[in-house]
Amino acid sequence: MQKDRFAMQVAVHLFLVKEAQVLLLRRYNTGYEDGNYSVPAGHLDGNEEVKTAAVREAKEECGIDIDPASLEMVGVMHRRSNDERIDFFVAATKWRGQIINAEPNKCDELVWVDMDKLPPNVIPYVRQALSNFRRKQWFDSFGWEPAFEWKKS
Repeated sequence: MQKDRFAMQVAVHLFLVKEAQVLLLRRYNTGYEDGNYSVPAGHLDGNEEVKTAAVREAKEECGIDIDPASLEMVGVMHRRSNDERIDFFVAATKWRGQIINAEPNKCDELVWVDMDKLPPNVIPYVRQALSNFRRKQWFDSFGWEPAFEWKKS
């Protein structure tokens, strides 16, 4: 008998960057973190490569086209929220088209923000991922209690 394997949600988050600014969107009417800022993001649809998902989300949420070859993988986060997740973080500095709010039913504001001056209501794990990106820290865990205390002998 084959054992069922553990499965978790996988998402991709897109850092659209120009100079020292990142595009934030304020979540609205979604039931998750409404009123707080995030970046364009979404779950992988299954049978979908991470960069392909980022390109799809850029089009769905911001109305822009991104060449997958111009995307840079900048981080991975093993995150615990209500459940356990893996988040991929991808950065882009080039795209085609004008950024628009293509999902006004899920987002009520798009704003360019200096990464050193993020608003206080950025979703905490997104804030951490942006900080990691700035420090070039590629992997992080978020929302986990330490498994044990390391004690020096």
